Amino acid sequence: MKLLIKGGRIVDPASGRDEVGDVFISDGKISGKKEKADQTIDAKGLVVAPGLIDLSARLREPGYEYKATLESEMDAAVAGGVTSLACPPDTDPPLDEPGLVDMLRRRAKVLARARVYPVGALTVKLAGERLTEMAELAEAGCVAFSQANAPLADTQVLWRAMQYAATFGFPVWLRTEDRSLAHGGVAHDGEVATRLGLPGIPAFAETIALGTLLQLVRATGTRVHVCRLSTAVAVEMIRAAKKEGLPVSCDVGIHHVHLSEMDLGYYDSHCRLEPPLRSQRDRDALAAGLADGTVDCAVSDHTPVDEDQKQMPFAEAEPGATGLELLLPLLLKWGAARKLPLAKTLARVTSDAARILGVQSGRIEAGLPADLVLFDPQQNWRVAPEMLRSQGKNTPFLGYELAGRVRKTIVAGNVVYDASGSA
Repeated sequence: MKLLIKGGRIVDPASGRDEVGDVFISDGKISGKKEKADQTIDAKGLVVAPGLIDLSARLREPGYEYKATLESEMDAAVAGGVTSLACPPDTDPPLDEPGLVDMLRRRAKVLARARVYPVGALTVKLAGERLTEMAELAEAGCVAFSQANAPLADTQVLWRAMQYAATFGFPVWLRTEDRSLAHGGVAHDGEVATRLGLPGIPAFAETIALGTLLQLVRATGTRVHVCRLSTAVAVEMIRAAKKEGLPVSCDVGIHHVHLSEMDLGYYDSHCRLEPPLRSQRDRDALAAGLADGTVDCAVSDHTPVDEDQKQMPFAEAEPGATGLELLLPLLLKWGAARKLPLAKTLARVTSDAARILGVQSGRIEAGLPADLVLFDPQQNWRVAPEMLRSQGKNTPFLGYELAGRVRKTIVAGNVVYDASGSA
């Protein structure tokens, strides 16, 4: 199959390329030479960019099919221009056995939508007691090891896990939160939580755990990716760690660069997230850190939740928000607010994310996989449940009007999403 994408604005963050031109695809890869095309796509007025790479998207299988199915969430991914995604291990059962990982990868391959990269459980059942067989999980296809949102209370277990991972060169992805300090909390420990009578999670629950993790990185040399930063102090700690030369990277949930504790309003359960929405100062520091590269990339932190679990009192509602289809427009909104060039904006979900994931995608270069997104950066659309392909309609951005709409998504040279309805 030979495909010509003609006359689009080609934006490749990895090379800094930003120009109107053509992209030729042959046998699933970007081609450096033009031949007679089997199909031509007119991309005039559209941006042609590497497909988005999302480092945190829950697909809810196995075990939580009542919240979402692999098929519905893969459809949501390509509708959002996401061509590669990493899924956390907090399924039911967790991804702690090679058979489960293999099953997930096979199911995703049959659906032939986005590329799926499983993240294996760091401990058995995510219980924080016994280490998983990381070598076997890696052989089955796991790209990293994580506790998802289950904090590891035993620091010695974490130390042993990091030693083991360092021995084999496995990356460890962790969200830092002191379990005892966060216990029972549902919102940022600040004025809003106090006014609403909600139990709070202090900012230092994140930074104390991060300090411990950085000390263990110094001791073991483990390559660590810190997931979902939420505080200004944590951004400064990561900045200092990078200057020190520690092998650390980090990401931020896209919701957290736009929203703060003020958006909780009168107990809006769509804003019940993990980690919680923090202060406006924290939000601004996260947005600035993402712009200057301290924060390596943005993620959707896609967490579809069934309606019954969201229509509960705030403290009882299940945390999480859908995000696969909102990642691109929310990223464009952030980039526009920071007055960043489009290439730099898109880097945070393409080439930068590819570097952390360790994949070849995320750039438009001859010989590399033809994973691309074609989108209209000017097209406005209103976020409404019927506009979302994800089975989870839970998002704080319902009713918002956002700019940036995906027209086509291409994976391995195949059009897997077409807004006109032909794919």
